[in-house]
Amino acid sequence: MLVLYQSEGCPYCKKVRETMSDLGLSFVAHNPRLPGDEGGDVTNEVTHAELTAGGDDQIPYLVDTDRGVTMYESDDIVDYLETHYE
Repeated sequence: MLVLYQSEGCPYCKKVRETMSDLGLSFVAHNPRLPGDEGGDVTNEVTHAELTAGGDDQIPYLVDTDRGVTMYESDDIVDYLETHYE
């Protein structure tokens, strides 16, 4: 399962969502906080705790439970998705 921690107003998250849609991937999206360079306001304490458990308070954050992969950085996520799901 693919899980994306993101925010609707974040252009980097949008890039990842569009790639996932273009590849026809199903995924679960969580919106733990608002976008912001220094971390926006937390909107969901539970999913924000899951996000930061990955080691950083940065979105987008992808979790691929099937492959045991987690990653930040939209370009890295897009490359990963195109490599493993195209």
